Amino acid sequence: MKIDLHCHSRASDGSLTPTELVQRAALQQVSVLALTDHDTTAGLAEARQAAALNNVTLIDGVEISTHWRNWEIHIVGLNFDVANPALQQLLQRQSAWRDERAALIDQRLQKRGIEGALALAAQFAGNGNIGRSHFAKALVEMGVVAKPQLAFDKFLGKGECAYVGNRWCELAEAVARINAAGGVSVLAHPSKYDLSNKWLRMLVTDFVAAGGMAMETIHCQINPQLQQFLQQLAMEHQLLLSAGSDFHGPSRWLELGRGLHRPSQAGVWHHFGWVEEGQ
Repeated sequence: MKIDLHCHSRASDGSLTPTELVQRAALQQVSVLALTDHDTTAGLAEARQAAALNNVTLIDGVEISTHWRNWEIHIVGLNFDVANPALQQLLQRQSAWRDERAALIDQRLQKRGIEGALALAAQFAGNGNIGRSHFAKALVEMGVVAKPQLAFDKFLGKGECAYVGNRWCELAEAVARINAAGGVSVLAHPSKYDLSNKWLRMLVTDFVAAGGMAMETIHCQINPQLQQFLQQLAMEHQLLLSAGSDFHGPSRWLELGRGLHRPSQAGVWHHFGWVEEGQ
């Protein structure tokens, strides 16, 4: 049984619609899928309908961008009450900031003589929130850069001319809102923040103090030694383990459910009974 508890659709910065995402999960033999779009639950209703037609168990999810000690840290929420007013209020606030940030990025690009990036980024975003990845695609389409990574290197990355510092909620607030909505708060992809082991331990300590319940330790792009370290760190803090591909769209390197081995019984999947013990 394959479980993937972190992926994205066009409701945020994924390239597939929620329906297409669920269909791809079924083709990849993923049995349990959590749709965790950035700061929005807008894709969940469509995904739920598709899941019913494709024999996939859908877990309601979200990935919230947060601020922690000058770092941007992402917190995944799983299996919560989607209609919870306090959680939705937070997500609306986050989405409003994304809109404001998009306008600011466009203004900075215009100062560099790049016109029309916001309109094109909005086309790529469709009905979803506009993110920096959409601007990166726009800059490629406009011929400003050859590939998306160069857009971050030259314009959108931290310290570059079109970078806009974040105003995300504090990590503790995101954890509290997810927990109050009956969900499980998960520290997303801790290996991606470029933190030293000392700072990573501080992050996990603060996350646990805020009420955090689980940590993503299983990912297809983590080397075995790092994965073992993360699992030991999670177990030291009595955190549940979570597994997620962070899939955004078809690529050579990432696939839904790929490499998400589940070696421990201390997993989110067992906590909720999504699989039988021993499987």
